[in-house]
Amino acid sequence: MAKYDPKSLRAEEFIHDGEIQETLAYAEANKDNGALIDQILEKARPQKTETGYVCAGLSHREASVLLACEIPEKIEKMYQIAEEIKLAFYGNRIVIFAPLYLSNYCVNGCVYCPYHLKNKHIPRKKLTQEEVKAEVIALQDMGHKRLAIEAGEDPKNNPIEYILDCIKTIYSVHHKNGDIRRVNVNIAATTVENYRKLKEAGIGTYILFQETYHKKSYLELHPTGPKHDYDYHTEAMDRAMEGGIDDVGLGVLFGLELYKYEFAGLIMHAEHLEAVHGVGPHTISVPRLKRADDIDPDEFDNGIDDDTFAKITACIRLAVPYTGMIISTRESEDVRSKLLRLGVSQVSGGSRTSVGGYTEKERPHDTEQFDVSDQRTLDEVVCWLMENGHIPSFCTACYREGRTGDRFMSLCKSGQILNCCHPNALMTLSEYLEDYASDKTKEVGYKMAEEELKRIPKDKVRQIAEQNIRDIKNSNRRDFRF
Repeated sequence: MAKYDPKSLRAEEFIHDGEIQETLAYAEANKDNGALIDQILEKARPQKTETGYVCAGLSHREASVLLACEIPEKIEKMYQIAEEIKLAFYGNRIVIFAPLYLSNYCVNGCVYCPYHLKNKHIPRKKLTQEEVKAEVIALQDMGHKRLAIEAGEDPKNNPIEYILDCIKTIYSVHHKNGDIRRVNVNIAATTVENYRKLKEAGIGTYILFQETYHKKSYLELHPTGPKHDYDYHTEAMDRAMEGGIDDVGLGVLFGLELYKYEFAGLIMHAEHLEAVHGVGPHTISVPRLKRADDIDPDEFDNGIDDDTFAKITACIRLAVPYTGMIISTRESEDVRSKLLRLGVSQVSGGSRTSVGGYTEKERPHDTEQFDVSDQRTLDEVVCWLMENGHIPSFCTACYREGRTGDRFMSLCKSGQILNCCHPNALMTLSEYLEDYASDKTKEVGYKMAEEELKRIPKDKVRQIAEQNIRDIKNSNRRDFRF
């Protein structure tokens, strides 16, 4: 019988079903224990130091107690502390990215995804390198600097060599003042050797959603194809780390299994990465199951409402305070607005989830992986963020300066966000305003930048940032960074 061990490299030991069941029972027994809940909340609260803030984070058991709690005033306190943590470590910056779908060929039988092998009426498409280039130019014309590439699992149509060629093409495209400066990769679990190849190709974060941590459900939801192997999939991040990729992104697809189980498994996976590799996940994504071709989310019994979704997001922020959190255009403007306050630090904008979708005048639906709820343009998203007090950031400086893995976490924990990430965000925002923004967005943006520059603590850093922004306005000089 396997025993729970966060330092183990075996999936059944670091995502241990018995430990999760005991955690859920403990949480249920203590969900009305006001004294314990207050104690956990106090532990989660950021503490001011001479250099910035520190946070203790929460164990999967502590965080599960908060998730189970249904006391309104305690939930409100969770939200308040989640916002405090978000502002302490990420400030009011929101990183912007877009997904780029390369191919919807897939050999798996995932029952919740329209790309599954048995779906014979969805058009199958794979971008050529010329088509990749055209998509990148379209994304650059929108103003994007950071992409997350997506592809189905198909060793014949989408081998690692194809992915590597696409990454090379993406980085090679220099259009007007546009460049894609960071390519994150969301592809199927693979070998250490292939992860090394991805690292050598210059990827940012390797992203892989677990979908569900419940092994029995996982096997039923992935009945055929290589993704059926639960252990190989769940242990992928350890192979990625072994291959030299130190920024990895976790996520589950909420709605497939009971959310409390998924939440505990997700936090345990983060604890495992910290225990084994000394650094937790760079990002955690919180997608919800959505309608798509051949997929009806109502057929699944575990959907979650918006209030529960908000509580999950807040509890993740309390448990893993230094980790970036991502919300995509799966969610509506209203939902995204609420979650931005509760810990989310990255959003997609102007997204199209179809293969080749960015070069089409009208949004194509026939090859979409899921319905896009937030269909606003990137410019509309950027303006909306600023009108709600957030700085849209197109920054990729840490990745290109080698501040990844534990080096990024050290920066985050040291309180240097305002002297480093804050000016970088303002300079990349200024690039967007000058090269791509509408008149309204430009007006709102430069007014925000003027006020936000005043918040940079170090005089020299502030003066350099101000001069760089003047140079961005008055010349074609770009890509300043601290």
